[in-house]
Amino acid sequence: MNTSNINKLSKKKSFGKGAKRGGILGNRVVLPEDYSPNNDEEFMNDKQLEFFRQKLTNWKLDLLDEATDTKDNLSAEGLQRPDIADRAQVESDASIQLRTRDRERKLISKIDAALRRIDLKTYGYCEDTGEPIGLGRLKARPIASLSVDAQERHEKMEKIHKDE
Repeated sequence: MNTSNINKLSKKKSFGKGAKRGGILGNRVVLPEDYSPNNDEEFMNDKQLEFFRQKLTNWKLDLLDEATDTKDNLSAEGLQRPDIADRAQVESDASIQLRTRDRERKLISKIDAALRRIDLKTYGYCEDTGEPIGLGRLKARPIASLSVDAQERHEKMEKIHKDE
């Protein structure tokens, strides 16, 4: 995590007057440093929701920082090179960076959707079945909106309709 993200995170985690470590700050939960959701606690309690909110927010900030870096790099490099091979390489590299940023732009919209589900307290539950998605899946893929079974059914249906 870069320095600007650490500074942003430390501002979010700052403790106000009377705030307790691991308690509630305003209507936001303040997590202990070593907190990790586990199956021994109630599924999608306030601590778990805050854990995933912070994880998604930090991920989004990292993606936005990378987009800014790409913009700065493309502006600084410029595509004008006297040698045609050098120019082709620079253009190829720029194209790859832009495709990557486009995929990340789509990922940011999924992150925003997950953050909205957290605000609505529907995060962590399958959009098809309403069943819990599971902490392991959410830790690995915090933007998941379907359980493993529902995701498999969805992918099978996509494959069937794609072949038609």
